[in-house]
Amino acid sequence: MRYIIYARKSTEEDDRQVLSIEAQLVELKEFAAKEKLEIVASLCEAKTAKEPGRMKFAEMLAILESGKADGIISWHPDRLARNSVDGGKIIHFVDRGLIKSLKFPTFWFEPTPQGLFMLNIAFGQSKYFVDNLRENVKRGLRQKIRNGVWPGWAPVGYLNNPKTRMVDIDPDKSPKVRKMFELYATGKYTLHSLANWCKDNGLRGNLNKEIRVGNIQKNLQNIFYLGLMKWKGEIFEGTHEPLISKKLFDKCQEVMAKRGKVQEVRKHNFAFLGLLKCASCGCSITAEKQKEHNYYRCTKKKGPCQEKHYLREEALTEQIKSFLQKVSLSSQDTEKVLAALDSEQDKAKQDAQAKVSILKDQLSQIEVKLQKLLDIYLADALSTEEYAAKKQRLLSEKVSLAEKITDLEQKGLSWLEPAREFVKSLNQAEKLLESDNLSELPTFLKNIGSNHILRNREFLFAPKTPYDLVAERRVSRREALTFPLWCG
Repeated sequence: MRYIIYARKSTEEDDRQVLSIEAQLVELKEFAAKEKLEIVASLCEAKTAKEPGRMKFAEMLAILESGKADGIISWHPDRLARNSVDGGKIIHFVDRGLIKSLKFPTFWFEPTPQGLFMLNIAFGQSKYFVDNLRENVKRGLRQKIRNGVWPGWAPVGYLNNPKTRMVDIDPDKSPKVRKMFELYATGKYTLHSLANWCKDNGLRGNLNKEIRVGNIQKNLQNIFYLGLMKWKGEIFEGTHEPLISKKLFDKCQEVMAKRGKVQEVRKHNFAFLGLLKCASCGCSITAEKQKEHNYYRCTKKKGPCQEKHYLREEALTEQIKSFLQKVSLSSQDTEKVLAALDSEQDKAKQDAQAKVSILKDQLSQIEVKLQKLLDIYLADALSTEEYAAKKQRLLSEKVSLAEKITDLEQKGLSWLEPAREFVKSLNQAEKLLESDNLSELPTFLKNIGSNHILRNREFLFAPKTPYDLVAERRVSRREALTFPLWCG
């Protein structure tokens, strides 16, 4: 009778179960020599048997079906099958007479009804072991995620610590990942340009693979960088350190949402397109090229407009530069205003303590709501989808409150920083007057103002109010009420 030796280990990784195949082959060959069995083939496989689809296993069955072999030698039935499909094939081959003998050093088998019954039990035990192991692993992963520990591979910017089984910040890659978020939040970088940026700056994945466009989009949408974790559709709090702020994350999502909309392709480069609104009808001011000159006019999308038509770009540029001359601050004046703001900082920190107390009370209320939500869910009063949605909203509020508390404790009132930026930007206006690059002017005007108007071919500046900063999520609505007079 001719036999096939079949040896298998459960993993394809070389550093795990390294000696399993070699040890099986030595034992099986010694067993075959002792029993004086004829060997016609020896097949080895490094693949799990919990699912059907093993190539060497299929090759072995093909040899048996062709009649070139009559039996199999293996260490144990669990080497042949740990799933019902492959186990059923072995039983079926025995029933058809294609397998006349099965030899195991650790298991007895004869092609009799009793032998087939015992083989069925062995295959069933093998499948039970895999199924039970799967459930135990799932239970362990669920408990790990409840403890705030990510159970999988950490995203780029973090590292899996093999000693603590925790996730740590990667000191080399984390600054580059944070910079990637900051660049995308400006709206000046596409996913493709960020992919090139990662390549130029040596930012690669944790497996040292190149970061492609799809990976960048996935990372930009990953709440893991906020200190949260999404597992099986549910949001959990993580014990790992956040890499970015929620404000930065939300800004990236806004940019991505806008990028998802269909935008018109510009045939010409108009410097002030998208900056102005019509004073009469509120429509946007568009641009067109005529006789080698750029002109700006109302789109009239809401109907006839009484505004005068066509303002030449050169004339608009002169008006904007004239405005910049009025609002620009000298370096000396800038230093005085910044010094005055610095003197406000100590008082701001004292005032912030009361706000921190209020925010901490709100944070405690969120904790209570999360516990009540869990109790309601456990009482089967909420579906899994409803629970996950409500929990995600509460956790998002919790992260925002925690960031506000941190900002207030470390910086005092957060309007001070936008105020400094505002003053510094006015100091930059003087430099813009000397520059011939028109593309820098709209950016500057948007930073210090909003909804600029064109009336009777005249540029009117609309200063940015505290509530514009609220809309930009740079300050809260409560903080907007405390802004000093320089904002108006």
